Amino acid sequence: MGYARRNFMVPIPRAASWEALNEQFVCDAMARRTQRLRGHRETIGERFKRDRAALLPLPAARFEACDKTTARVSSISLVRYRTNDYSVPTQYGHRQVLVKAYVHHIVIVSGSEVIAEHKRSYEREAAIYDPLHYLALLEHKSRALDQAAPLAGWRLPECFATLRRLIEARLKKHAGREYIQVLRLIEHFAFEEVTAAVEQALALNVISFDAVRHLVLCRIDRRPPRLDMANWPHLPLAQVRTTRTVDYMSLLSMPAAEPPTLEAML
Repeated sequence: MGYARRNFMVPIPRAASWEALNEQFVCDAMARRTQRLRGHRETIGERFKRDRAALLPLPAARFEACDKTTARVSSISLVRYRTNDYSVPTQYGHRQVLVKAYVHHIVIVSGSEVIAEHKRSYEREAAIYDPLHYLALLEHKSRALDQAAPLAGWRLPECFATLRRLIEARLKKHAGREYIQVLRLIEHFAFEEVTAAVEQALALNVISFDAVRHLVLCRIDRRPPRLDMANWPHLPLAQVRTTRTVDYMSLLSMPAAEPPTLEAML
């Protein structure tokens, strides 16, 4: 480590990304393998090739370059690592979890299941939330939607705000719960798919959680939506008369249209 620090990091290297910096270190290390140390006839690479036969095989599992520690989830679904708190889903409250701290991100594991991932913060006394972790709880306490700290600063496309206003105009005091149900679709489907379904629901003027969910499933299955208008009694129904056989017979009695002439086509 001392040799690498003195020879590969003096002066301080500069790179566009961590990947580029690691690639630069690999190139420097490979170049060093071609050198011969004082008192040796073989290069470092040749000596290492001979020594490799006496080394143990590499472990079957990949080495995790992270700091591992156990922690207990608090009553507000936060896990403390160093000086910062990271959120987990509310159903894991008061449980013992494993925290894996990598350079750039934090992974929180319960048993063999990864329950949360966050970008690592190097600040002090910061709280890093994932809004999706708290939607299940807010669904039962929908009046706290606007005051919920985990949702503060959550930037959603404008179509979500429009959908919420229309739901509130129709459902009044029960609108919060239905809007949260729409947000919970992001737990199971891609954010882009849910956003597109919300925009489609606004275009079709079908303002409800059931409609948005149906449109999401139709987009994933690549099939046209078939909305049951009985679920939206406030919308006017279109009256379409069933076609009768006599209607087709009337078409046969109509004179056939003459084909257009060449002059008309030109």
